[in-house]
Amino acid sequence: MKNRVKILVIEDEPSIRLGLTNVLKQVGHTAESAGCLADGMDLFYRGRHDIVISDLVMPGGGGMEVLDKVRGISPETGVIIMTAFGTVKTAVEAMRLGAFDYISKPFVPEELMIVIDKFISKRKIEEENVALRNELRQNMEFQNILGESPEIKKLRETVRTIAGADSSVIIYGETGTGKELVADALFALGARDERPFIKINCAAIPDTLFEAELFGYEKGAFTGALQRKKGKLEAAEGGTVLFDEIGDMPLPVQAKLLRVLEEKKVCRVGGNEYVNIDARFLYATARDLKVAVKAGAFRNDLYYRINVLPLHIPPLRERREDIPLLAAHFLELFSGKYGKSGMVFSEPAAALLMNYDYPGNVRQLKHAIEMAVTVCTEPSIKDCHLPPELREFECTNENCDKGNDISLAGRVRIFEKDLISRALEETGWKKSAAAEKLGICRRTLWKKMRDLQFPDAMLEKDD
Repeated sequence: MKNRVKILVIEDEPSIRLGLTNVLKQVGHTAESAGCLADGMDLFYRGRHDIVISDLVMPGGGGMEVLDKVRGISPETGVIIMTAFGTVKTAVEAMRLGAFDYISKPFVPEELMIVIDKFISKRKIEEENVALRNELRQNMEFQNILGESPEIKKLRETVRTIAGADSSVIIYGETGTGKELVADALFALGARDERPFIKINCAAIPDTLFEAELFGYEKGAFTGALQRKKGKLEAAEGGTVLFDEIGDMPLPVQAKLLRVLEEKKVCRVGGNEYVNIDARFLYATARDLKVAVKAGAFRNDLYYRINVLPLHIPPLRERREDIPLLAAHFLELFSGKYGKSGMVFSEPAAALLMNYDYPGNVRQLKHAIEMAVTVCTEPSIKDCHLPPELREFECTNENCDKGNDISLAGRVRIFEKDLISRALEETGWKKSAAAEKLGICRRTLWKKMRDLQFPDAMLEKDD
């Protein structure tokens, strides 16, 4: 049977209990039965059934008591009340309190099967809605982690895998690679997403204020402490804490943080009472902590305490195939923001974007395109609109082999055409879906296809 569920019958009349249990088994359900509230709840505690069918009136506790106990243990379980004609009003009240439905005695089995099937259909729709919401939520959280390179695809998959765990995660990556975006995704896809998310920039807090910011302080703890204040760790109770640039945390504070992580409690500055801490900890750093440990700038014991699940975000220069996609995304973003929709890159400008090494990574690319859109007064962004560092950069790496007959601008065109073709193929040649996959609008996709000389039949083909 396709929609088989586990059902518990609680009925004090033996003939009804036995007959109903047999009918449920005959149609393919798993069924158990009990003759009273106590025995029924004992079975429920051990079995967690999908549906509980209970008589409304029984010695020792009837359907209303069953409903109260089942809802308290497993709200997703459906409770169906069996009632005699004179107690229908009470059964309706049971539905108001959370019962799925009621059925009046005497009834034929087919009536009950209709109610059971209705519950199964309802639960299936709810499960599909939950799955859809989770999928949409994941897509929303990943929309800022752009790229189709193997490295970025693997990063997104790893984030999906570990987001639901409660273990510490440390995110390594150069400045501008998007460490905070990855932390945001870990939080949003995690089990604590409805609790606080506290971000602490370890590079921005003066050494003298670190302890007060992290642990809080009592009134009179120091000059200016006019009242008790919770620290950031205490404020994150039940949620998540991100220590951004953890490698810049002062050594004395590192020792105290280690103690907090081990004991799960903090003591406010100037106080002597400990407060329990329940939070998930994320860390991000642009520094090589192994090197910092060897240099004596980072505690060895803290390094091993936080390096539980490491994530590495590759620099943009190591995934150049993502540059066209990122550039197109930022161009659409800023051209729309500044009322210049429909802008495109000229081939020389595209070549410069592909050629540059981006020491500031994705953030630098984003700012470069924002500058170009701001200063450009034409439909096409030229190389002269890009920042000087891109125009003056001398290509010396293997990506810019001058002995190759194909110009860099030509390579950009080839790569873009290949990327668009793959997106169209993966989406069944639907332009709207392909544009969404590429992070651009449908109009921009059509314009690029025209500029890249896709066949007319493909340009005219509608979704």
